[in-house]
Amino acid sequence: MDYGIANVTAIVVISFLIGQAAKASSIPDKWIPVICGVAGLILGVLAFYIQMPDMPAQDPITAAAVGAASGFAATGVHQVYKQFTRDAEE
Repeated sequence: MDYGIANVTAIVVISFLIGQAAKASSIPDKWIPVICGVAGLILGVLAFYIQMPDMPAQDPITAAAVGAASGFAATGVHQVYKQFTRDAEE
């Protein structure tokens, strides 16, 4: 069974970069997870409709859910990195 890990990882990375761009702008930090989630949702649906070969979804609703979860995962990845680098500085 193929889980489309490359597509999901790509959505996480792109959502993370969108979140970093939002952080660099004047957008309040509380909105960054929402921005990442919405970006992931859009990317998931886009990946479904352009028929990416390994997309782990058979319908647009599942693609949206996979994308949103991947977008929110980008925030989690950032927080893990932030916690580890903060602990290393102390």
